Amino acid sequence: MATLSVWKFDTPEGAQQAEDALVELQKQELISLEDAATVSWQPDKKKPKTRQAHNLAGIGALGGTFWGLLFGLLFFMPLVGVVVGAAAGAIGGALTDVGIDDDFIRSVRSQVTPGTSALFLLASSNVPERVIAELRERGIQGELIQTNLSHADEQKLREAFQENV
Repeated sequence: MATLSVWKFDTPEGAQQAEDALVELQKQELISLEDAATVSWQPDKKKPKTRQAHNLAGIGALGGTFWGLLFGLLFFMPLVGVVVGAAAGAIGGALTDVGIDDDFIRSVRSQVTPGTSALFLLASSNVPERVIAELRERGIQGELIQTNLSHADEQKLREAFQENV
């Protein structure tokens, strides 16, 4: 079963460094990366830059539609105002249906701020302690905010946001 997790870093570069390290750990079969995206927020910018990890996109990938909806809800729609309130509510409802609740959204939104970065990751690992230890050995320190998806929620998530390629 995959876990959708968010790793928050205290620098704008931290998420990219973590993604690079996790790609290496995948080669060692310590983790199976299905999809990832990063958010990098420079201290002097009003909004963050987002990027999907295209080199990971495979059978398990959620696709740009999912990441776009999630990032829109987290970082961009709150800035648009009341006019988009109903749309934000509908998107939030769709994410809740697949196991991403309001508390998760609020937590990420409050912690990923200017001067920080975040790695959004859909992955599975039988040895998460070893993955975390390997990241720390490489000097990558981040705060892990995590939500575990049940198998049914994971399948709903894939069905709801699968892109037609």
